[in-house]
Amino acid sequence: MIFVSADILVSFFLASILLGLIPGPDNIFVLLQSVMHGRKSGLWVVLGLCTGLLFHTSLVALGIAVIFQTSIWAFNALKVFGALYLLYLAWQSFKAGSEKMEGENSPKLTAHQLYKRGIIMNVSNPKVAIFFLAFLPQFTQPQLGGLAWQLLLLGGIFIMATLLVFSCIAFMAGYLSQVLKSSEFAQALLHKSAGLVFLLLALKLAFTSF
Repeated sequence: MIFVSADILVSFFLASILLGLIPGPDNIFVLLQSVMHGRKSGLWVVLGLCTGLLFHTSLVALGIAVIFQTSIWAFNALKVFGALYLLYLAWQSFKAGSEKMEGENSPKLTAHQLYKRGIIMNVSNPKVAIFFLAFLPQFTQPQLGGLAWQLLLLGGIFIMATLLVFSCIAFMAGYLSQVLKSSEFAQALLHKSAGLVFLLLALKLAFTSF
């Protein structure tokens, strides 16, 4: 049976909470989607992002994440895919901001579409895999053995912390969404602002160094 000391787990959980609160692509993404589409939509995005974290946790536990740290080709391939996807989201937002808003009658993204957005947003960022590769092992206790299981446990705790923080962001942003629904101008401005943010995130990812 593999154990990780309680003080290590508590320290790791608190560190994960703090990291979730630091402004970054993922929590900004949750904020935007929650404001644009509502609280429930934001929560679906959060679930998608956390599913992506499961992917990265598995990569680290299996040692595959090292590939993105050592292979410039793998790193750039995933980076380009992520940047192109963000550009696609930017184009969709700019397009929606230029069209006449129809209030409650405007087409809405389904839960599946929002969930998929969250997964792609997280999985397509090679920096997340590299971050996990650098962050998780710092809280392991090699003398206890079962390093892969320890990494999976820590990854699970990180996902729980992320789920907690990002869900709070989605709930708070959801209240703002209710206010904006009454103004077509505000909705159009919001979509254009979101498009600009997606564009900036795409450029930031595209110029991320190996």
